[in-house]
Amino acid sequence: GVLCMFVRGMLYLSLTVLGVPGNATVILAFLLLLYQERRLLPSDAIVLHLAFVNLLVVAARCLPETLASFRLSGIFGDVGCKAVIFVYRTSRSLSIWLTFVLSAYQCLSIAPPGSRWAHLRVLLAQYLGLVFLILWLLNTCMSSAGILFSFGTKNVTNLTNFDINVQFCYVNFPSKLSIQANGASQVGRDVVPMALMTLDSLIILVFLYKHSQQAKDLRGSRGGGAERRAAKVVVALVTLYVVLYGVDNGLWVYTLTSRKAMESSLISDLRVFFASLYAALSPAVVIASNRKVNSRLRCDVKRKPVEEKDTCLSTSG
Repeated sequence: GVLCMFVRGMLYLSLTVLGVPGNATVILAFLLLLYQERRLLPSDAIVLHLAFVNLLVVAARCLPETLASFRLSGIFGDVGCKAVIFVYRTSRSLSIWLTFVLSAYQCLSIAPPGSRWAHLRVLLAQYLGLVFLILWLLNTCMSSAGILFSFGTKNVTNLTNFDINVQFCYVNFPSKLSIQANGASQVGRDVVPMALMTLDSLIILVFLYKHSQQAKDLRGSRGGGAERRAAKVVVALVTLYVVLYGVDNGLWVYTLTSRKAMESSLISDLRVFFASLYAALSPAVVIASNRKVNSRLRCDVKRKPVEEKDTCLSTSG
């Protein structure tokens, strides 16, 4: 009914209002850091890339969903529909893989100096640009089904048993085999990094526990504070991801096995909402916990006098 569409529109609008400024703020803070220090740490570069991809997730999907809820989805023809589905699927999967890369790097960061794992961390930092490029190519190729099978609502007249209703578009698969193959590849693409990042987080949690036990024995020790803070942030992001994307993937499997789920846009709405919720909430975790982001934003917002700016710019957290 009208009330359901209004509630749906307001939910997606709230995600857009949270996600776009939140991710844009994180991007701005790291660009300021890059401008001031002429370099970014590998972990900061990963978070910057993650914020950019999450911005794409929110802008490419929550905004169209909001327009569709308020009956403005007619603006999407075939080309617009294909573009939205393709950009959303690519950025969504990149968000997952970049969260894994962040958790893997943080996991390697707590390895003892001189060990094989510490050497691997140096290699990862050295070839981070290549890792980004491979992830973009891989996820772009795997999202090509969005271009092949998406159509605007105006241009779909004869619906088959293999169509998925996403409110402002239909994803029109030609056969049962094609929808199952596409579904399996998407679930596999998500589950692999989910399992690996969960393992990373468990290793980090064990490290944090052992470190806290050692700290109790050595009261005076303050070493590794920054690493512990960073590790806790990564665990928070991974936990947020596993919960929200776990629900998303569970609903996607249900969609593949239920004809009614394909016809209704409700399951698609729930999937997109939970996936976009990570993209909208993750900047809040970064802003609240990252001292570098905090210091840059405070310096920018307060606009301190010239004599105070030097101390502000030198804050590296």
